[in-house]
Amino acid sequence: MNRTATLALALGFACALAGSATAQVKFGMGGPITGANAATGAQMKNGVQQAVEDINAAGGILGKKIVAEFGDDVSDPKQGVSVANNFAADGVSFVIGHYNSGVTIPASDVYHENGILEITPASTNPMVTERGLWNIFRTCGRDDQQGKVAGSYILAHFKGKKIAFVNDKTTYGKGLADATLQTIKAGGMHEVLYEGINTGEKDYSALISKIKQSGADLVYFGGLYTEGGLIVRQMRDQGVTAPLMGGDGITSDEYATVGGPGVVGTLMTYGPDPRNRPEAKAVVAEFRAKGFEPEAYTLYSYAGVQIIKQAAEAAKSLNPKKVADMMHSGMPFKTVIGNISYDKKGDITRLDYVMYIWKKDASGKITYVQCPDSGCQM
Repeated sequence: MNRTATLALALGFACALAGSATAQVKFGMGGPITGANAATGAQMKNGVQQAVEDINAAGGILGKKIVAEFGDDVSDPKQGVSVANNFAADGVSFVIGHYNSGVTIPASDVYHENGILEITPASTNPMVTERGLWNIFRTCGRDDQQGKVAGSYILAHFKGKKIAFVNDKTTYGKGLADATLQTIKAGGMHEVLYEGINTGEKDYSALISKIKQSGADLVYFGGLYTEGGLIVRQMRDQGVTAPLMGGDGITSDEYATVGGPGVVGTLMTYGPDPRNRPEAKAVVAEFRAKGFEPEAYTLYSYAGVQIIKQAAEAAKSLNPKKVADMMHSGMPFKTVIGNISYDKKGDITRLDYVMYIWKKDASGKITYVQCPDSGCQM
């Protein structure tokens, strides 16, 4: 082979590599892959992975295949910022994440500075979208909406009863508890106890003693399933029979694993179970065939990838700013969790919360079941 032919072959190979590199778009998933909230991290990771597989099998986005990276923030704000910086350095254009509002807020600032569009499937604190950033969206609702649903239920079903409030002092947990408390106060009720705990604690005996002394008929908890489960278990061990009410942060079968039989009767706010939607039937079957139950934020994460694909195709661009402009336009997106459209802040335009109760199903498994409009019954 002569020198000219060799050079031509080398140039052709280089062009092929360049074409392969440009035929990709990078997505990141940031969440608690390890640590106390790893069950939710697994939901998010599996949701993104499956969406990427399905979209790539159908040709990708605008002819480009998605390459996904995964960052473990262990539910820690500092680590979340580190994950965000790593994504920016790696040329990620779109992020699905994070889980905790207290992680999403500082991470979203990094994404904003670097021109990265972010959709969180789980961060419900109002400040996630109240800061006027162009790049932040969510597939879930907000705590001011969730707190109104929870508080209205308390007013309707626990009028005249004693309500204790406990939160985990995080952006999410305290924000949700305060939103619920504000709703019942507007309805003429007041709390008999308001306490904060620290995440990661194991012994809540002092808290349980205060709950017992307050005579609470219901304990409202703003926080996640690990601490919520431990609190319920220890309440029952100390003879406190009052039910616990929580928000979407306890939406995991791990809550029952941690809390044991005492979680039966727990009340909870969460969106209508997306696994029951006809749009999700085929995808749910894909997950179950792989041995993974797509509960909680699995399908909310899957939907985030779907939305970016549809917005990019409508904008005829993978430029995150142009994709965000299309998302802010009010365009409806067809997803596994139903039709989604956004307001100018990046919030979904539908109310996304209903009441659930934890009970034993026909197989004896303790899990969450959506309540009828008439109220939750054991």
